[in-house]
Amino acid sequence: MLGPGKRFSWQWTQDGEVTGSIKVEAQRTAVVLDYRFREGDEWRPMRYAVQLSETPCHLGGTRHWFLCPARGCGRRVALLYGGRVFACRHCHRLAYQSQRENASDRAARRVDRLRVKLGWGTGILNGTGCKPKGMHWRTFERMTKDHDRLVDQSCELMLSHIRASFGADWPEELPMLAQIGGRNGGRRT
Repeated sequence: MLGPGKRFSWQWTQDGEVTGSIKVEAQRTAVVLDYRFREGDEWRPMRYAVQLSETPCHLGGTRHWFLCPARGCGRRVALLYGGRVFACRHCHRLAYQSQRENASDRAARRVDRLRVKLGWGTGILNGTGCKPKGMHWRTFERMTKDHDRLVDQSCELMLSHIRASFGADWPEELPMLAQIGGRNGGRRT
């Protein structure tokens, strides 16, 4: 779609209403973006060129990159993110999802990765399943031990976060999170 001389447009809608649109014109060394953005109640037009760069690939051919058009940046990037100006994630100060995670979220994500390898449904509070066919018992036992440790860690961290948000008003009759979601389902004992 970004071959020299090609043009296309794109629209974003929400509930059937157009919330944004852009026209793109590809040139040999640049891509021209033409769109409007909302500033308060007013729409402001924007039209500028995003320079392209290319690097050779190891097995032949070339790879094309955008050069970030934000003032003072010029980074070579594969993706540009919308806003007033289409720019790289650094200029928009965007973080990866894993950079926004707390310790409990990281443990839960690691549990989900293990659960996928074990063929179980994701979610730390879901029960455990059986050993996947063809998996060695030693591998299964090691993975379920890691799973249980990470579930306990994640639940304890969640519980401490909940307790901290309740402060002195913590109701003692609430069940411990680590005891929810029964264990030992399908395990060899």
